[in-house]
Amino acid sequence: MTLPPLAAYPALRLRRPRQADWSRRLVRESVMTPADLIWSMVVHEGEGRIPVASMPGIERLSVAECAKAAVEARDLGIPAIAVFPYIDGSTKDAAGSRAADPDGVVSRAVRAMKAAAPEVGIMCDVALDPFTDHGHDGLIVDGRIDNDSTIEKLVEQALVQARAGCDILAPSDMMDGRVGILRKALEAEGFQDVMIMSYAAKYASAFYGPYRDAIGSGKLGTLGPSDKKTYQQDPANSDEALREVALDIAEGADMVMVKPGMPYLDIIQRVVETFSMPTFAFQVSGEYAMIMAAAQNGWIDEERAILESLGAFKRAGCAGVISYFAPRAAKLLGA
Repeated sequence: MTLPPLAAYPALRLRRPRQADWSRRLVRESVMTPADLIWSMVVHEGEGRIPVASMPGIERLSVAECAKAAVEARDLGIPAIAVFPYIDGSTKDAAGSRAADPDGVVSRAVRAMKAAAPEVGIMCDVALDPFTDHGHDGLIVDGRIDNDSTIEKLVEQALVQARAGCDILAPSDMMDGRVGILRKALEAEGFQDVMIMSYAAKYASAFYGPYRDAIGSGKLGTLGPSDKKTYQQDPANSDEALREVALDIAEGADMVMVKPGMPYLDIIQRVVETFSMPTFAFQVSGEYAMIMAAAQNGWIDEERAILESLGAFKRAGCAGVISYFAPRAAKLLGA
């Protein structure tokens, strides 16, 4: 059988809109802008900037440097910053006592950033792992992560962050019921306008390693009742993520998050299609480190890889992305 020439089917020429930059932009289905970014930032208790060895280009910032970064975020059009603390290991304990310190580095950083650039939203991580000497997100009781006593400590931490001026609380601990209890505590304290972005689907991932280096988190075992796999999600599961998200929404979350990002694009898409809630991805430290390592070895085009990876989250339906690339990407997008 002889087929007619391609010219006989003009409607099949899908390359037509791709032939020029202007036409590609005209038919583009998803668009990334600086307004889609949340800048993931690590603050330390000393002075200046300290490079993070496993994350080329990333530095721990002092409180003063965080304030400067907030001004930079405002000028770049980045709407929010997510702040994470690096704590001196000698001051940590099993209870994560410093997590609720009203004069701790997180509170001081929040106050400094809000004073320098009040237009920029500040998001705080509600979790104990930067403050515990064992590196877990919860309190260990009789060799196990104890859900309910952990939540009590997280509420103390969250209220301290809210009093410092935090706009969004982001509980990343994956304890059952913490969003509802936190929402009630905020209402009772008069913080009804403070938002909650829950780490609703946070997986027990291998992609967090560089972050633990960045915050100086404790070294974890891989087995036993205190393994993070006992509270973070199994990477093999998809339906479970929807149940987690549904519970957090019912408990009062304003926004939800999937973490990590790129390996879980299918989860992001399912969450968006199922709930129509503002859904964010966290492009985690391991994703950042892989892109930078490959780029520095000349294996990929760094700038294209940054924008392509971020664009994937928008294509999957994300309202925005938490990323260490945020300031770099904002500059590229504004070019």
